Amino acid sequence: MTTSPVPNGQTPTSQTPTGQMMSDAKPVPIQTTPLQGLPQGRHFWSLLGPGFVVAVGYVDPGNWATDIAAGSQFGFALLSAVLIACIAGVFIQTLIVRLTLATGRDLAALIRERFPKPVAMVVWAVSELAMVATDLAELLGSAIALKLLFGIPILWGVLISAVATFAILLMPGLRGRAPEMIISALMCVVVICFASELLITKPDVGLMAAGLVPTLELARDPEMLYLSLGIIGATVMPHNLFLHSGLVRSRLAACGDDLDRRRAARILTIDLGAALALAGLVNGSILAVAAVAFQGAAAAGATPGIEDAYALLGSSIGSGAALIFAVALLAAGQSSTATGTMAGQIVTEGFLGLRLSPLVRGVVTRSAALVPALAILWHADDSSVDALLVFSQVVLALTLPFILVPMLLMLRNRDLMGVLAMNPMTLRFASLTVALLTGLSGWLAGTTAIA
Repeated sequence: MTTSPVPNGQTPTSQTPTGQMMSDAKPVPIQTTPLQGLPQGRHFWSLLGPGFVVAVGYVDPGNWATDIAAGSQFGFALLSAVLIACIAGVFIQTLIVRLTLATGRDLAALIRERFPKPVAMVVWAVSELAMVATDLAELLGSAIALKLLFGIPILWGVLISAVATFAILLMPGLRGRAPEMIISALMCVVVICFASELLITKPDVGLMAAGLVPTLELARDPEMLYLSLGIIGATVMPHNLFLHSGLVRSRLAACGDDLDRRRAARILTIDLGAALALAGLVNGSILAVAAVAFQGAAAAGATPGIEDAYALLGSSIGSGAALIFAVALLAAGQSSTATGTMAGQIVTEGFLGLRLSPLVRGVVTRSAALVPALAILWHADDSSVDALLVFSQVVLALTLPFILVPMLLMLRNRDLMGVLAMNPMTLRFASLTVALLTGLSGWLAGTTAIA
């Protein structure tokens, strides 16, 4: 079990001086079990898992909505946007792995310790807002699935989803990794469901392969460009950055040996690449199924939402396909709600130095997400769900730069990164990626809000 010489909630001796954006002091290493003390096979298997938990955020209900819209309107043409989104996600999450291994601290704790207190508190407040927005979107996704499967009203579905999340996070056993195992199993359900959907709908493989190649038409057509940017912009989400950092730290926060760190970075990158490749396949499958089953609806001038997609699948492909779709949505939504609460716990502990039980943290985040959702649904009806989902995505787009920029500043600090410091070319590419994602997030938020 990982132990730290620094008491929880206290800042180590390398305190950030007031008025400086970041301290050059080296991080205090956290004592962990050295990798070389274990058999090589155990190295690999003991580190696996964070990537597959994080991958859940790449197939959340927000991604479903964009993929369905893209496939129904433009067929397979925007599969290239899914591919680019997957590559961007792998790159950004790899940066988080390196930062965590180099410092032995999770992202939230690093921002608290290495930036002036006013800056850290602003980032904390924005991060909590992002956690609430994430929670809101995932709760609604699960509630939609419960309505489709069992006819449960959205209002009750939100409450059931919240209770189910508490149950997952409080599961004992497996050395504290039971929630991760359950979430990974739910992710596997999503993958199997959409593999089945592809077998049922039988999309043209040649057209799918052609769609993976970007064309100039993506930039010329405003609607194609908007949906492409929406697909890419929905990949990197604030809660995934904190979640991944916390999960990596829980396995190997820091090692005394440089070789251990490099080896851990390789293993965790393999874990991440495999997991996000599966997430990319799921998103591509959602788009492909929509391209086969929903283009008639788009031709008639209607872009189907998630509930519309379920009905169209039932009428055009069959009730079996519609049922599989709903089961996959429930698995994706419920696993996403659990990861959102896990990320919220990491944010609170890292920024405030507080250690809360999963139940207490879950109550806090769930209450913040449930209050606006229930208030609106109580006075309106289920049709307000789409407006709430759009609102949550706007909030996430606006909050992302507040987390990406501090992350980039720390990655550029070679003294902080030590043996895992990146070469200048990689750093320039990281800076360009963060700048593009920041601009994209602001543009999407503004465009969506105006619409």
